Amino acid sequence: MDRIRFAESPFEGHPDKLADIISDEILDEFMRKDPFSRVSINVLLSSNIVFIAGEVSSSAYVDLQMVSKKAIKEVGYTKPEYGFDGDLIGVISSINEQSPEIALCIASEGAGDSAIVVGYATDETESFLPAPIYFAHKISKTTSDFRKKGIMPFLRPDGKTIVGIKYEDQNKFYIDSINMFVQHDPDISLHHLRELIFEDIIKKHIPNELLRKETKIKINPAGRFIIGGPVADTGITGRKIVSDAYGDISFSGGSAFSGKDPTKTDRAASYMARYIAKHIVAAGWAKKVLIQIAYAFGVKESIGFDIETFGTETKPVDLIKSRIREVFSLYPKDIIETLDLRKPIYKKTACYGHFGKEGLSWEKLDKLEYFS
Repeated sequence: MDRIRFAESPFEGHPDKLADIISDEILDEFMRKDPFSRVSINVLLSSNIVFIAGEVSSSAYVDLQMVSKKAIKEVGYTKPEYGFDGDLIGVISSINEQSPEIALCIASEGAGDSAIVVGYATDETESFLPAPIYFAHKISKTTSDFRKKGIMPFLRPDGKTIVGIKYEDQNKFYIDSINMFVQHDPDISLHHLRELIFEDIIKKHIPNELLRKETKIKINPAGRFIIGGPVADTGITGRKIVSDAYGDISFSGGSAFSGKDPTKTDRAASYMARYIAKHIVAAGWAKKVLIQIAYAFGVKESIGFDIETFGTETKPVDLIKSRIREVFSLYPKDIIETLDLRKPIYKKTACYGHFGKEGLSWEKLDKLEYFS
C-alpha cells in the first residue's frame, strides 16, 4: 500500500495565521458583546500596516485598532527588531453593513451562503484526526509554547512544520519526514538551534516507534531564518484552509473559516460535519469517514448529503446515513443551536487547526448512545 501523505501546520506568527487570529479575535469581541452579530472580517498584513475589511451588522462597538494590536502582541510581535511590533503598527479599516439581501435570507433561517463542506474522522490518532495533521500541529504548537514560556527564548514567532506520514497499510504507518522552518534570533548558531529542536521537541514529543532510521528530519534546511512575519511576507485571512482542516488526506470544502460568524454555513456546517464524522468513528461504525454536505444561499435545508467510509464500515452504509439524518439536524439554525456557536470561541480555532481540540462543542461525543 506504501503511500505518503502530508500536512502543514504554520506557527501563530506566520503572516497568514496572524491574519486569521486577528480576524477571529475581532469576531469574538463582537460575539461577546452581541451574540447575534453578523460578521465577515478579512485582514491583510503588510510591513507595519494592518488592513481590515468586511461587513458587520451588530449592536456592539469594537475598537478594531485595540483588538488588532492586542492579538499581535499576544502572538509575540513585541520587539522593534522583529520588524513588526504590535505597539508600532498602523490599522486601516473599511467596514460596511451586511447586505440587506443576505440579512433577509438569514432572518428567514436560510443558509447564509452557498457552501460545500466536509467533515472527516479516522481512528488512527487519539483525536480522530489524520496522523499527518495531528503530528504537524503537535510539533508546531509545542515549539510555539516553548518560545512563549521562555524555554527557548531565542525563537521568534514565525515558522511552520510539514510532516509526511508513510502508510504501509491501513493501520500501520510511520513518519517519513519532518521539515521545520523556525524563525530565530541572530545570535544562536544554526547547528545549536537544530540540535535543540530535534532533542527537546521532536524526540520528546513524537512517539519513538514512529521515528525510524529512514525518517528524514530537516530543520531550517535553507539556512538561517531571522527575518519573518509580515515584514517578510504578506498575510491574508483564509489562505491556509487545508492546514485548518485535515491536511491532504481529506477533501477541502474550499472555504475559509476565520472571521465569519456562525450564520456563514461554510464555517458552521463544517463544524457539524466533523461532529458527525467523529461520532461515527468513535462508535466503531467505521474506521474512517468523510461527510459531505452542500447548501444553497437562502435555502433552509441542505441540498446535498453523502458519506464515504472507504470500505472500513462495520454497519451498512445506508444504515449509517439514515441514522445520521435521524440524530443530527442539518438546518443552519439548528446547527448554531446544537453546537452553541453564538459565543466568543473562535480565536481558539484560528491556529493549529479547527478540529481535534478539547473544549470545542463539535469535538464532543455526547450522542454516542444513538450509535450503540
